[in-house]
Amino acid sequence: MFETHLFQGQRVLVTGGGTGLGLAMATRLAELGAEVHLCGRRLAVVQQACDRLQADLGARAFAHELDIRQPEAVNAVIDRIWSAHGPLTALINNAAGNFVSRTEDLSINGFHAISDIVFRGTFYVTQAVGRRWISEGLPGAVLSIVVTWVDTGSPFVVPSAMSKAGLDAMTKSLAVEWGPRRIRLNAIAPGVIPTQGASQRLRPRIEGNEDSADRRRLDNPMRRLGTDEDIGNMAAFILAPGNSWLNGQTITLDGGDALANGAYFTEYQAWDDADWAHARQMARAASRPATQDAAQEGAPA
Repeated sequence: MFETHLFQGQRVLVTGGGTGLGLAMATRLAELGAEVHLCGRRLAVVQQACDRLQADLGARAFAHELDIRQPEAVNAVIDRIWSAHGPLTALINNAAGNFVSRTEDLSINGFHAISDIVFRGTFYVTQAVGRRWISEGLPGAVLSIVVTWVDTGSPFVVPSAMSKAGLDAMTKSLAVEWGPRRIRLNAIAPGVIPTQGASQRLRPRIEGNEDSADRRRLDNPMRRLGTDEDIGNMAAFILAPGNSWLNGQTITLDGGDALANGAYFTEYQAWDDADWAHARQMARAASRPATQDAAQEGAPA
């Protein structure tokens, strides 16, 4: 599908790049010759991912410990990349977090656990990288991972839906503001791409819900769920150096699921208090240690 050395000479930062969709996108870009920089709160996780990319692909892959909720730390890491390796050519905003909950049950801390990463943290990284491109007169590309819920909304994941809608607005707004600086911004709204973390947080096994993945597969117009290859190839297409006129777009990558089925998680309206208690227990277990470098299922988890 792509030329082998399409991303030769490109330097890409992937937030939340140690696992899940972040790693899938980083892997595809590395296969195509990119130098990849993976960041996440758990250095051991991103270092292991980089070691695997180096061993399997001979890739230039570098790990950075970073909590994107801390703007000073964000600026320090970006400065370090710039000085030690050179300017980035692209940024993938992938780091996120999510869990299902009745909105009336959410604590303020629970709300901030999602919004501080997805909404604020993503802005911190985007601004830090964009400022350097602008000050040095360099072109650049930003790819943010959002959700199909930016169009449909979704019950029981309100902090994520709100925050991702903000990223969709950021993408469109900065595409216009920074376009004259040769900086383009686009987004992918992926459908269900199963990972263990996403399944535990967003689709816990509750009696009557065990076949949830099978239902999503059968309900999808393409009769399948998404794969790492799907998201990797879409990221490569959007960030391809020759694709310089694609700007301000959010591309839905879900096999037509949102068109056919609308919002996610509406089936949870049938859950009782015991079901929600079990869902909270599974979300807590999946979050030890808590991570922003988690994978996604339509939305990052």
